[in-house]
Amino acid sequence: MKTALAHVFVLILCCCLGVDLSAQTDSLSPKQPPSDSLLKQPPHPPKRAALMSACLPGLGQAYNKKYWKIPIIYVGFGGLGYSVGFNHTYYKRYRDAIRLRYDGDPNTNDVYPLFSDDDLSTLKNYYQRFRDLSIIGMAALYTLNVIDAAVDAHLFYFNVSDDLSLRATPFMLPTPGGPVAGVGLRLGWR
Repeated sequence: MKTALAHVFVLILCCCLGVDLSAQTDSLSPKQPPSDSLLKQPPHPPKRAALMSACLPGLGQAYNKKYWKIPIIYVGFGGLGYSVGFNHTYYKRYRDAIRLRYDGDPNTNDVYPLFSDDDLSTLKNYYQRFRDLSIIGMAALYTLNVIDAAVDAHLFYFNVSDDLSLRATPFMLPTPGGPVAGVGLRLGWR
């Protein structure tokens, strides 16, 4: 009964995965030695890419030959820099308006007479919060830039061809209680 269930399970698994069982290979054959092209590749150290990207954002991406990422990094820094400047300008305006309102000098003009004290305080806190969040966003973008350069350097020689395959090979494993059916899965390149 268990053997029949195992056979049904293998059949269902193969049908669901859409695996081609006609191209079976012997799983017990000796492994091929690494090709000479993998052994002769020049080193591409991730530490160098990370340091380059830490010194100048985008330089690590250029070292990894991922040139398309450089404009994304600088547009991100530009947008966040603009956000910091914009929010800081309005934060200073409302902060100074609160100071001028409470300076005790009757000759000072109230810049925002229609706003209450609570309104000015709320606006000051609003722009201060978004200025601070923009600064945190710039730090996060800088960190992601360095991490991205290091990860790309680690994967520099990784084969990303479209020819990936999942091979399922059914087998019978001899045991003292009788043969047991099984499935071997192998993910790799053809």
